[in-house]
Amino acid sequence: MPAIETNGAVTVDGHDTVAKLFRDRVGRWGDRIAMREKDFGLWQSFSWRDFDHHARRIAAGLKALGMERGDVVAILSEDNKEWVFVDMAAHLVGGIVNGIYPTYQSGQLGYSLADSEARFLFVEDEEQLDKYLSIGEGRTRVEKVFVFDWKGLRGFDHPNVAPLDQLYDLGATFLSDHPAAIDAEIDKGSGKDTAVLIYTSGTTGNPKGACIPHSYLLFTMGAAPDPFPVGPDDEMLTYLPLCHAAERMFSLCMSLGHGVKLNFAESSETVFQNIQELSPTVLFAVPRIWEKFYSRVSTLMSEATWLGRTGYALALKLGPARATRKIAGKPLPLGLRVGCALGDWLVFRNIKQLLGLDRTHFLLSGAAPISADLIKWFAALGLPISEGYGQTETGIATMTARGELKPGTVGRPLPGVEVMLGACDEILVRSPGLFTGYHNLPDTTAATLVDGWVHTGDVGCVDADGSLRITDRLKDIIITAGGKNVTPSLIENQLKFSPFISDAIVIGDRRKYLAALIMIDQENVEHFAQTHAIPFTDYRSLCAREEVQGLIQMEITRANKQFSSVEQIKRFRLIDVLLTPEDEELTPTMKLKRSFVEKKYAPLIDQMY
Repeated sequence: MPAIETNGAVTVDGHDTVAKLFRDRVGRWGDRIAMREKDFGLWQSFSWRDFDHHARRIAAGLKALGMERGDVVAILSEDNKEWVFVDMAAHLVGGIVNGIYPTYQSGQLGYSLADSEARFLFVEDEEQLDKYLSIGEGRTRVEKVFVFDWKGLRGFDHPNVAPLDQLYDLGATFLSDHPAAIDAEIDKGSGKDTAVLIYTSGTTGNPKGACIPHSYLLFTMGAAPDPFPVGPDDEMLTYLPLCHAAERMFSLCMSLGHGVKLNFAESSETVFQNIQELSPTVLFAVPRIWEKFYSRVSTLMSEATWLGRTGYALALKLGPARATRKIAGKPLPLGLRVGCALGDWLVFRNIKQLLGLDRTHFLLSGAAPISADLIKWFAALGLPISEGYGQTETGIATMTARGELKPGTVGRPLPGVEVMLGACDEILVRSPGLFTGYHNLPDTTAATLVDGWVHTGDVGCVDADGSLRITDRLKDIIITAGGKNVTPSLIENQLKFSPFISDAIVIGDRRKYLAALIMIDQENVEHFAQTHAIPFTDYRSLCAREEVQGLIQMEITRANKQFSSVEQIKRFRLIDVLLTPEDEELTPTMKLKRSFVEKKYAPLIDQMY
């Protein structure tokens, strides 16, 4: 799994579309739990048969409204069961899903709906509906809007807006009259059909809609150096926006391909609480989440007794040695074996339970580069993280094997994937699981997809054993005034390893030295201030404190020791506004947008020069 047929089609268990595979899974796994969602403090379970019941009725309702194959269905909602029901419903009748970030404002929403030519829109609640209503008549092709949660809308009347329950009723009637219609639509599908439109972040212009075929999604289900070590007994937490390529690949594809149970986080604010409560066996996270785990433990250890801190420091020294020897296939000396066993029992066992990672056996990082030091730290805890590399346009291209410890690399190309370096060491990717182009952008498509190879815009190198190392984005490489090429991402990752730094952007192109814009970790810096009796009133006043400035300078000095003089940060400024994914400076995966930040904070940058 997956299989590549003689005609080039990608199949999983003999099926070439998501809809066909879903029908197969319902037949095989009917009463198994497919997903869980918290309602009034209790986890509610939904079987694969329940999943089918909801998806078919929504699909039938859409058919009753005249939906045709290739029509676009847009979803504007946080992660929840309804999001997944609608997503699958659209696939069942040959639709294309355009997931929209719930943090989008009305202008961004209007652009996405208009560009995708969406015919139907599903929104979560009154708040999201208001965004659509503020767009204005005639600016999109949307014919009907359905609302998941009708609370707060009693008495509201609009000819094109209705509660989701109304669509269920319409679908039930349609199925009664046409019982074979949905299966007939499923049978018409082809792996070459576009299944999803995934819009890029748009850091350098309007977002582009990447056309994702069914073959891409099916290929992803088997994208691992070895078969994914997961199955129906595993569960994972779904918390990143499902419209993001990474979350779709690792949640929806992991569920459909391998039967992993999905658990929807209550909100973005409760992710760590939900992980603690759930103790998932499988966890995919972006680097910012892994960094937060590290920060929490660092804060905890700063408050521990001398004995606790000493035990933790000793265990951290022994952990990497154990991991390295295991990966090399070397036996553990008796002293190391005993020391690690004590460290696991006295220190790491409690830390894992505190974090909610005591049952986790497969950890995966993606969507952005992760610090090598962070990889080493988790390995020391006995929690090796596999790192995957890819883009919306390529899917997963490389991945480190489970248990492999080679920090700084993102593994070798996956089976069926070819990777090579082009001009300026740009990474090029070719596989049966690529996007087919950008929606209505033939020239941009032609510049990105050349002779079957996706030009990623990333720069890298390949080790002797074939492992890929990402060095930077082609457009982000800094050339100093002295002509020195600098890779900012390596420096930024070193800075972000600090528990007091949430994110950083290195500045210095065509300038005489490097500087940095820093976003502090609010929780840990506030704790530092309280511990040291440093007064502050809000986030801005916290950033302005001389003691906080000194703390960040110490962290920068620590990071500078890893680099040559020309690569060291000479000056910095703090972004004194508490940013959230709703702000334009941040991506939905909590990364600072380099080009946007550099433009918006140009006066602050100029102060450093």
